Amino acid sequence: MSRQMRDLWAEGLGLLRHEPTEMRVRIRHDGHELVDTVRAILVWEPRRVVPSYAVPATELHATVSPSDEPVRPVPDGILHPGIPFAAHSCPGEVMDVDGLAGAGFRPEDPELMEYVVLDFNAFDEWYEEDERLVSHAREPYHAVAVRPSSRTVRVERNGVVLAESSRPTLVFETSLPTRFYLPREDFVAELLPSERRTACAYKGHATYYSVAGAPDLLWSYLEPLKEVRGLAGLVSFFDDALDVYLDGKLRDRPRGAVAEAVRQEFGLSS
Repeated sequence: MSRQMRDLWAEGLGLLRHEPTEMRVRIRHDGHELVDTVRAILVWEPRRVVPSYAVPATELHATVSPSDEPVRPVPDGILHPGIPFAAHSCPGEVMDVDGLAGAGFRPEDPELMEYVVLDFNAFDEWYEEDERLVSHAREPYHAVAVRPSSRTVRVERNGVVLAESSRPTLVFETSLPTRFYLPREDFVAELLPSERRTACAYKGHATYYSVAGAPDLLWSYLEPLKEVRGLAGLVSFFDDALDVYLDGKLRDRPRGAVAEAVRQEFGLSS
């Protein structure tokens, strides 16, 4: 019987996983280059949905020593990007890297014994070849498809129309719910500035907006990464907490473990 690829992906989430890359990976911190390697690997700890880079210990130009930092408690369920690096879901040794407490981790696994997994947020700059990374390491099996459309999209909250458009841009992203990006002019609701800012490894830095009574439900990439430049200035929203009608038909709210992880990460109610 044929299996859905998403189900196969989900079945592997509980495993410690890794994938080699031929990319040159460089890390700079405090004005110094700590790593310049072509032997990096991507590592997913069990239940993590985004990877971390691991580099050979022999190519890490920094003092690495066992840390006194405790391993943080690991919550149940999928570990979304908002769960800190310090919450390790497999056995291993926490390491300090050049005085950065807990910035490294050495899993107890024979395949990974010569590597140190590094906390993306602990270091100033990361590069794949000559392109600077945003937010976290990118994985080779993640794709983002940006498609202009002429379908009609109406967004409501408690029966009140927030936006209606016949010129949406649809974003199809691996493992994530389909997102709808609309021209700002197609919103009838007032978009109120928010202090929230987030970063996506595949799209760039997001600016958030609120509508009356509903904070931080909408966002825009004002200067998106070049691969998704078609999103510049468009506004999207969490349909996890709003009603979305596509071609006049109410869509179901996003479901599944990944959708639940998104709701947990952003504090949304379904």
